[in-house]
Amino acid sequence: MALTKGGELFLKIVLLLTVLGSCQGKEFTRYREASSYPSGAPEEGYDYIIVGGGTAGCPLAATLSRNFTVLVLERGGSPYGNLNVSYMQNFHISLADTSPESPSQAFVSTDGVINTRARVLGGGTCINAGFYTRANTRFVEKAGWDADLVNESYPWVEKQIVRWPDVAPWQAALRDGLLEAGVSPFNGYTYDHVLGTKVGGTIFDKDGFRHTAADLLSEGNRRNLHVLIHATVQRILFDQKERRPKAVGVVFKDEHGELHQALLNGGRRSEVILSAGAIGSPQMLMLSGIGPKSHLEEMNIPVVLHNRFVGKGMSDNPMNSIFIPTKQPVEQSLIQIVGITKKGSFIEASSGFSQSSDSIKCHHGIMSAEIGQLSTVPPNQRTWEAIQAYVERKREIPREAFQGGFILEKIVGPLSRGHLSLVDADAGSSPSVTFNYFSHPYDLRRCVYGIRTVEQIARTRHYADLTHDHFTNDMLLNMSVKANVNLIPRHTNDTTSLEQFCRDTVITIWHYHGGCHVGRVVDSQHRVLGVDRLRVVDGSTFATSPGTNPQATVMMMGRYMGVKLLRRRLGSAAMV
Repeated sequence: MALTKGGELFLKIVLLLTVLGSCQGKEFTRYREASSYPSGAPEEGYDYIIVGGGTAGCPLAATLSRNFTVLVLERGGSPYGNLNVSYMQNFHISLADTSPESPSQAFVSTDGVINTRARVLGGGTCINAGFYTRANTRFVEKAGWDADLVNESYPWVEKQIVRWPDVAPWQAALRDGLLEAGVSPFNGYTYDHVLGTKVGGTIFDKDGFRHTAADLLSEGNRRNLHVLIHATVQRILFDQKERRPKAVGVVFKDEHGELHQALLNGGRRSEVILSAGAIGSPQMLMLSGIGPKSHLEEMNIPVVLHNRFVGKGMSDNPMNSIFIPTKQPVEQSLIQIVGITKKGSFIEASSGFSQSSDSIKCHHGIMSAEIGQLSTVPPNQRTWEAIQAYVERKREIPREAFQGGFILEKIVGPLSRGHLSLVDADAGSSPSVTFNYFSHPYDLRRCVYGIRTVEQIARTRHYADLTHDHFTNDMLLNMSVKANVNLIPRHTNDTTSLEQFCRDTVITIWHYHGGCHVGRVVDSQHRVLGVDRLRVVDGSTFATSPGTNPQATVMMMGRYMGVKLLRRRLGSAAMV
């Protein structure tokens, strides 16, 4: 029996309440507002203070709390009870939300690409497309990680929040189209990173509800684990009496703007651990006085340690996409299939939109909730001219462009590198970030190869039943030029030169990394060079993004580093 719109809404609410009900007494009792501090805090201080309750921070905290006291400070709110986070069909809405309570904080790189940072307990796992796939073995080897412990840490994550997807029609067409275009073999359902085409995992369950890194906190020791939300760390505190500065705690601001100090205990191995992400961790080091001396002095920040490499080597996996209009509305799907090519281009797809047809007539400010980037321009950049130009561009897009899906091309491990710097000394501000997309010619060649592969896939018989056969490649490129929203000027040869198409229509897939590289900012154990009791555990330490999507490896890394720290303190027989 078909459901009415009211019936569908009622069903969604019932399903959500079911999921939330299962969280009661578990996740819901595990965090407090920052203003409640120091209620419940140990008088002697904490063994570990983790800055950032995100993709790495949550599994790290849960693991360490099995034997030690842990304080997690998350600047955002809770993902639980937030329909925009929990329900897959609302994926784009949280990215479009620019309110102070939003789980995502938009920023625009100096390149003109619109991006976003997670601002919620659970981090990027709360606002991403849900695809789950492991890193390749080369990445693990280069990181110097213990392969046996890595292979124990991935399943620890997977058994709690990952499942196999029910492959949607658009995804099935991509799978078959990839194989026809030569991206083979077909590897079936696998988390492993292997050449060819495969079905990956997802953190969305069969009802379309998202499970996040925040769920992993339930594995922690309730007595030892304290989680504060709306706790924005301002800086790390150091004892500088001895030759090497030593982290002793942090200063954070609560939801009312009041400042608090949280301190480590006197234990020789107590630590502050930064897990604030590729944007937040290098920013926090600089705000705390660790970074390029001249830049810190320019910002009037007292220098604790000069390190010119903090904020350097920033990268983002560039993405370009081709929009494919369809004859009929297609089922909404996010990433489920990936084609891993020998050239280092990855092919994925998304389809369908959950909003009603009326929504595409609406003007949502300077953002696109239905197409392309799915993000926003920060308020201070919303000029009247920019808004008007956006509205006009949106009107030019054929109505059928809102009915269909995208085939995405992205490259892994870009050789193009950028940098991050502070704009002020306010921890609430997004820093200035430059990724220098396609500044290295090899990255551009890989993009062109990927787009040509996408064009092949779009012409396979597997898309013929779904799409309009009268659309030529040039017509698809023309529509896609308008559908990919960024602040980069367009050129007249966007559709005749694939190189120019790549440069002008580049958007992000939120896989930025770098800024705290191993060997330059941290050592092989992720301890910050030149200071004591300070470590960084997140994607800012990566020189390249792992696998086709990093969330699996970042969560694994949190678990992995937690187990390593426990074993170092308690011996190899530590029960975790």
